[in-house]
Amino acid sequence: MMQKNFIEELRWRRMLQDSMPGTEELVNKEMVTGYIGFDPTADSLGVGNLVQIMTLLHFQRCGHKPIALVGGATGMVGDPSGKSAERNLLSETVLQHNLDCQKKQLEKFLDFNCGENSAEIVNNYDWFKQISFLEFIRDIGKHITVNYMMSKDSVRNRLEREGEGMSFTEFTYQLVQGYDFYYLWKNRNVKLQMGGSDQWGNIVTGTELIGRKDGGKAWALVTPLIKKADGTKFGKTEGGNIWLDPKRTSPYQFYQFWFNASDEDVPNFMRIFSLKNREEIEALEAEHAKAPHQRLLQKELGKEITIRVHSERDFNLALAATEILFGGGTLETLSGLSDTDFADVFKDVKQAEVSRDILAAGIPLLDFLTANAALFPSKGEARRMVQGNGVSLNKQKVTDEKMLVDTGMLLNDRFILAQKGKKDYFLVKVV
Repeated sequence: MMQKNFIEELRWRRMLQDSMPGTEELVNKEMVTGYIGFDPTADSLGVGNLVQIMTLLHFQRCGHKPIALVGGATGMVGDPSGKSAERNLLSETVLQHNLDCQKKQLEKFLDFNCGENSAEIVNNYDWFKQISFLEFIRDIGKHITVNYMMSKDSVRNRLEREGEGMSFTEFTYQLVQGYDFYYLWKNRNVKLQMGGSDQWGNIVTGTELIGRKDGGKAWALVTPLIKKADGTKFGKTEGGNIWLDPKRTSPYQFYQFWFNASDEDVPNFMRIFSLKNREEIEALEAEHAKAPHQRLLQKELGKEITIRVHSERDFNLALAATEILFGGGTLETLSGLSDTDFADVFKDVKQAEVSRDILAAGIPLLDFLTANAALFPSKGEARRMVQGNGVSLNKQKVTDEKMLVDTGMLLNDRFILAQKGKKDYFLVKVV
């Protein structure tokens, strides 16, 4: 028996763009095995992939069996959907590394040990490596016409651009993805493929192939592509992509991405990325509306998703850094942290170094502030800022330009946090 209606769950979460007729009836009458494909062109998934990860997660929570397909074979071809130029093809070694990394990230979201609807991960290279080119064009290619393939937006949009073209490799991508669906339908009882709305053409090529080759029936469902209110692309900042891997995007930067979401965007993000139920989310939305400046929705979403992607410890460090750097937090919140944790809190703050011997003897404030030109390029500018009450050390204003900075000011016996203006920080480390 289904825990809840999967399609209705997607609807109220604003995650349903389109589905083939009969899809809702299918998922309401039986446990369905469905899959989504993930592109292995990087060794980490990004927050842009989270929409599809959450789709699989809600699918499983509604009692169905999710399969995440990692495209070891399709990654060698490159999907033209939504792309203005052909991708660089990856070697088998690089692809395998990327696949291994992505699998570990998917395992944080999906339950792989819960009985008959346990999640699974499959790699389409496992079946494509058995097929020769001649077999493929004979057994698969003959069922899909060129006219059908040319009608797809991903193909037509590329061909209509002046001076643009499309290689045969990319042109055949939809056939390759279509065969994935056919193979999983025939061998794993997969009846539903899901994905972003830009994948609709590739997905229905699979349902078409299943029907033409074996007279079978399969279904398709797509989610809308997320668009931010300001027109910028979701999942990117000035610094680039927001990744799930902490080595690429620190937990602090990850939390900041959600914390800085606009009031126009955050209600949509909350419904898509939170596991809270409808009543909880609507209550939070009402509370947020009373005092938007307190950023309740941003904080709640940032906390939930940072803990899920990273850990509670990483969230607490990210929150401590946020409160110190941008809120009213004090350095007392850092008491008891190890040197490693302390450094993690300020990982994204500009860094400078000072010799312990020099600090032990005491270094004049202006010399300290211009060391390595980290915060001030000249003593004149540093002096003017001190006189204007715009410099703090360890969150305390300093107004005496002749004061000495010494080891008595060290935090954790290793650091001094300097601040210029409201938000310009750098961390001085003793070496």
